Amino acid sequence: MAVAAPATDADVLERIRSGKLIEHVGQMSPSYLEGMIRILTVSADTELISAPAYYNAAQAAPHLNAFGSATAIIQDELGHAHIAYRLMRDLGVDTEQLIYERPAARFKYPYAFDVPLDSWVELVMANAFYDRAGFCLLGDIYQTTTFGPWKRALVKVDKEETFHLRHGENWMKKIAQSAEGRDEIQRAIDWMFVLTLEWFGLPDDLKRHSEQLDFGFKGQSNDQLRQTWMSTAVPLVESLGFHVPAHDDAAAGRYVIDCPFPAEFDAENKRWLFEEGPISWDRVLERWKQRGPMNAQYVDTIQRGKQGLERLADA
Repeated sequence: MAVAAPATDADVLERIRSGKLIEHVGQMSPSYLEGMIRILTVSADTELISAPAYYNAAQAAPHLNAFGSATAIIQDELGHAHIAYRLMRDLGVDTEQLIYERPAARFKYPYAFDVPLDSWVELVMANAFYDRAGFCLLGDIYQTTTFGPWKRALVKVDKEETFHLRHGENWMKKIAQSAEGRDEIQRAIDWMFVLTLEWFGLPDDLKRHSEQLDFGFKGQSNDQLRQTWMSTAVPLVESLGFHVPAHDDAAAGRYVIDCPFPAEFDAENKRWLFEEGPISWDRVLERWKQRGPMNAQYVDTIQRGKQGLERLADA
C-alpha cells in the first residue's frame, strides 16, 4: 500500500486559505511542523518555569489568603504548560526528555524569568506585567492560530490569564495606598517594565522565523504585540501615579519608548544601565543565550523530583 506523500507548504497554505484549521501531523508540512514545535516549546517552557519563580516570591505573601491566590495562579501555570507539552507529544516530541533531561540553558522562555522575584510586590508586578504579556501573546494565538487543537485548548488558558493579570492590578492598588508600598512598586517597575518589553523578542526587521505569521501561528508581529502590551500596561501604571519610560504618541498612533532600548542590564542588582546608551540586539541575544542567575535553580526545581525517583528505582 502506497504511503501518502507528506503535505507541502503549498498544501498547508491552500487549506488555511479555504478557512480550514490544521488538525494533525498528517496535514502539516515539515516547515509547519518545525515552526509549531518551536512556538509551543517557548509557550510551554514559559508557563512551566513561572511556577518556581512565582512560588519563591509567594512565600513572602502578607497573609494566608494571598498565598492561596498565588498558589492558585501557579497551579494554572502548570496546567497551561501541560497543555502545550501534551500538544507537542501529539506532534511526536519526546516531552519526558524535553522537560527532565534538557540542560537548563537550553530551555526557551523569556529572560525576565531568570531574574529572581524576591518579594510579594515583585510577584504582584510579575502578574501585572509578565502575565499581561502572556495574555497578549496567547490571546493573539487564540484568536488567529491555524492549529486547531491549540486554538480549542486556549479557551481555558485565555480566561485564566485574565485572572492572573487582574490579580496583579488589584494588589497594585492595595499596596499603592502607603508611601512605602508606592516606593516598592516603583522600584519593581523600574527594572521589570523594560524586561517585559524584551519579552516579545526581536524587532520585526530582525525577526528570524517568519513562519509564525506566514502559517498563521499568530496574527500580530513582535513589534505589534509590544504595542498591544504597552497600550494597557502604560495606562495602568500611569493611572496609579507611577512612572514608566514610555508614552502614548497620539499623533503617531503608537507608544514610544523613552529610554535606550535595548540596553545593558545588571541582573545581580536589577538595574538597567541606561547611562551607557542603547546596545545592539546581538548583545541582547548573547545575554539571553547565557541565561540569567535563576535559570539553573529553577530548572533543577522542576527536574530533581523525577531524577531522584529514577535513582531510587535503580538502587
